[in-house]
Amino acid sequence: MAFFLRRPFAVSSALRQVPKISNTARFVHNSPSKPGQTTKPFGASSIFAQSRQTFQNAFRRNFTQQTYNSQSGNMTQKLLYGAAIVGGTVLATNMVFNRETREDGGMPAYERSFLNETFMHTGLGLGIIAIAARALHTNGWSFRLMSMNPWAVLGVGLVGSIGSMYGTFYTSPNNYVMKYGFWTAFNLTQAALLSPLMFYNPALLARAGIYTIGLMGSIAFVGATAKQEKYLYLGGPLLAGVTLVALSGFAPMVLPATAARTLMWSERIWLYGGLAVFGGFTLYDIQKILHHARLAERGYIQRDVVNESVSLELDFINIFVRMLQILGMRNNNRK
Repeated sequence: MAFFLRRPFAVSSALRQVPKISNTARFVHNSPSKPGQTTKPFGASSIFAQSRQTFQNAFRRNFTQQTYNSQSGNMTQKLLYGAAIVGGTVLATNMVFNRETREDGGMPAYERSFLNETFMHTGLGLGIIAIAARALHTNGWSFRLMSMNPWAVLGVGLVGSIGSMYGTFYTSPNNYVMKYGFWTAFNLTQAALLSPLMFYNPALLARAGIYTIGLMGSIAFVGATAKQEKYLYLGGPLLAGVTLVALSGFAPMVLPATAARTLMWSERIWLYGGLAVFGGFTLYDIQKILHHARLAERGYIQRDVVNESVSLELDFINIFVRMLQILGMRNNNRK
């Protein structure tokens, strides 16, 4: 009955493919029996078996073809939608924030090399986080982490993240073993804290990753081509903004569940305010990386691309988590 409700026209298409049973049956019943010739009693059953098989094939063929076409159409629509969002973000960000570009003839080779190495370390660190989070999730770490006390998880996570991050910052780049050891520990700590995100649909994770790359790529392009030190003044306002976002993130752990309106506004501040704040941090960090590249070229500081990549990794993680939550909320509302 479910097949009839889903595919009402499959019945007529199946009936058109069935051989004319009435003529065959009429020929069998009306033909006189000849002497010495035995009648085949199973002829009618074989015809009905063939008709039944044809009927089932018609349902199977039509149903499968419709599912395939709908899935391919949805995938094409999602790809076009994602490409439009990424392209529109790049154009809008470039038109609004990048009206005044560099006047020194473009980015020098030393700054370009410093920025490329920073991006390479950022991609490598994010790859370590993704692989380690997936491995921990498949081993059951996500279930154990979510069953723990949230305050204990928060305390241990902050100690591990901040400790490994400052260990990376304050280790000399000449000490490669200790430097990359602290950096790897920082990435593994982030992977352990982010492993419950693997409960989301892989398609949703991929979409959030693509949107985050498009957003950060457009902002990085603006920061790299804008005037020198144009956006370094954003450090103070962004610090105040991230403090407000952090306090709104702690609100569900402090406020009672009856304060629904307050919790709703705190969630909005954490999501959309966090997107704006960490997008601004991306712009600030790109200009800070180029500023540090000029200082390292003149010999004022040591060349350290690992430290610079940590800042971009934190920007990516914070934007990705919020983008994933927003997409997940929209999918739930559609259902």
